[in-house]
Amino acid sequence: MQRKITKQNNFYYMTAALVVLLLSASLVKSVADGMLETFLEGTIAATFLVCVVSLGIDKSWKRFMQALIVIWLIAAVLKRYTDIAHIDLLMLGLMFAFFWGTFRSIARQILFSGSVNGNKIVGSIALFLLLGLMWALVYLLILALSPNAFSGIEQSAWGQNFSQMAYFSFVTLTTLGYGDISPNTPFAQVAVYMEAIAGVFYMAIVVASLVSAGLAQKETQ
Repeated sequence: MQRKITKQNNFYYMTAALVVLLLSASLVKSVADGMLETFLEGTIAATFLVCVVSLGIDKSWKRFMQALIVIWLIAAVLKRYTDIAHIDLLMLGLMFAFFWGTFRSIARQILFSGSVNGNKIVGSIALFLLLGLMWALVYLLILALSPNAFSGIEQSAWGQNFSQMAYFSFVTLTTLGYGDISPNTPFAQVAVYMEAIAGVFYMAIVVASLVSAGLAQKETQ
């Protein structure tokens, strides 16, 4: 029997899509150079599609995200067949806008409202993954504009550095700080410690939201 995406399971699909994106990005280095961009861009486009379908119940963001996908796909085609300057920056900016829209839409559905269930808990994981991905895109933009902004990573096409920057982002977000990649410029350093602060506050806010919603749910029962 085919399962449809509903309010009771939509975040399961979205979280799975984000995990697949991160796993696929980690395999980019083993893909032949000629297929690198096609492989990663195809995975990203599939992730976008799953996010839109999963959040289809949120009409206020659906058209916005659909428009971003269309523009992003056009930019990907132009990058492949033209030599337009700064097309990579446009693609990264569109990806950030899409993930930000998705983040806000999920946050509105799971934080400080309604009862706590498994779908909401999985949704909080999706929020965390989106937070790390957005900061990874910020770092890729910084690296594109300032090649010496980070040590431990060389400037190249954003697709080749996507996995490394995602790794650095989540290491920073969880305040592990291994040190194999580190910021060199003042602006990059500000971005890094702002993400560390965001990670700490995210944990506090989400835990407080889920706990308060759970207590309210028990009181009503």
